[in-house]
Amino acid sequence: MTNEAQLTQAIENADLPGATAMIVDREGVRFSGAWGHADAKAGTPMKLDTICQIASMTKALVSVAAMQLVEQGKLSLDGPIGDVLPELADPQVLEGFDDDGAPILRPAVRQITLRHLLSHTSGLGYFFVHPQILKYFSATGAPVPGTKAAITMPLMFDPGDKWEYSVATDWVGLAVEAVTGGDLQSYLTEYILKPLGMTHTAFRPEPVEGSAKVHVRGPGGDWAYSPMYLGGGEFQSGGGGLSSTAPDYARFLQMVLRGGELDGKRILSEESIAEMSRNQIGDLRAGYMGSAMPDLAPPFDNFPDQHTGWGLGFLINPEPVEGGRSANSLAWAGIFNSYYWIDPAAGIAGVFISQLSPFGDPGAMSGFQALERLAYSS
Repeated sequence: MTNEAQLTQAIENADLPGATAMIVDREGVRFSGAWGHADAKAGTPMKLDTICQIASMTKALVSVAAMQLVEQGKLSLDGPIGDVLPELADPQVLEGFDDDGAPILRPAVRQITLRHLLSHTSGLGYFFVHPQILKYFSATGAPVPGTKAAITMPLMFDPGDKWEYSVATDWVGLAVEAVTGGDLQSYLTEYILKPLGMTHTAFRPEPVEGSAKVHVRGPGGDWAYSPMYLGGGEFQSGGGGLSSTAPDYARFLQMVLRGGELDGKRILSEESIAEMSRNQIGDLRAGYMGSAMPDLAPPFDNFPDQHTGWGLGFLINPEPVEGGRSANSLAWAGIFNSYYWIDPAAGIAGVFISQLSPFGDPGAMSGFQALERLAYSS
């Protein structure tokens, strides 16, 4: 059986509603495919250009946007981000809760920087990952999802002391807006999406006709729909609000592979791409996510046997993967079981997009792993 056939077999065995995938190198597309259904209940076929929610795969694009503004001197990596975002100017650390369940707070020992936000060392968290954040919101009043209140929280630790996955990139998106005077969509369109030809990538207030449904496995194996939609809300979520396609996202991956340029359009300097690709967190370990809401995202660790690092927007594996990516490759994922990697050493990148909840689905992971094996088989 060819590696391509093995990928198709893995996706069929995974019982996914549908998926799209692409493999690229620095010169072009090596492989593309679409399987299954965008809407399994209606029988609508999944196509390569079907619009899907890419969720936290948004973070990489917004991180690049921030680095463009660092290059221009409009943002500082190491100055207090509170100078740009007053809401983050006097951070408080959550020490615990008193006997009545009220939060106990203290001032942080240092200010939050853009580098902290991009490397997820700011102290911020996620309500679905961190039980203490969920408890804090329960004590103070649960905010409406998609509002700025939902990303406004005390820190779990002093900035720089630990790595924890968080709403930080939502604040990065708001910082982009603060220093450019426009909305995040307009900035991304002009300086990243349009130059790269990513014509299907956008913050959409509601799903467009023909976009893929997010599926959940119902009792008896029947498909049901998840009501979760991340594209709307009070602000454009730099942490997870974009919808896109595999070909669009593959263009972005190619740009990173090529050191910040694609088709003669320079998006970011080689030096900035190198900085984003360098481990920023010293001896801290990145990548493990606990869970406060396992029905949405159970505990997850992509490389449990490696001391993974984090750059300015990407997970970094310090050791090679047998039959797959090289050491110091870049990667991350989206909560609806979409995944990507970028391997600068081998000059290969890949993206796998499905629309399925909860995150970390074993079938989706096996499909993504089969895609990676296919990428390195030749």
